[in-house]
Amino acid sequence: MAEFKLDVLGEMCPLPILRSDKMFKTLLPGDKLIVLTDHSCAMKGVPLHFRKLPAETQVAQVAKGIWEITIEKKG
Repeated sequence: MAEFKLDVLGEMCPLPILRSDKMFKTLLPGDKLIVLTDHSCAMKGVPLHFRKLPAETQVAQVAKGIWEITIEKKG
């Protein structure tokens, strides 16, 4: 189980979704991708996108206006 981080601070949709999806494809089952975003659209859109995939997501606000989205690849 490896953990990877993706910083998309300052990036607007759809870039956080596209970059998260590209990195997700390289993960092995059990690996986690932590996406750091300050865009509320990404905070909602990234988990919504990963609902369609074998993944589990969690969102946590780590500071005012900054979220960490944890995506775990299931297999």
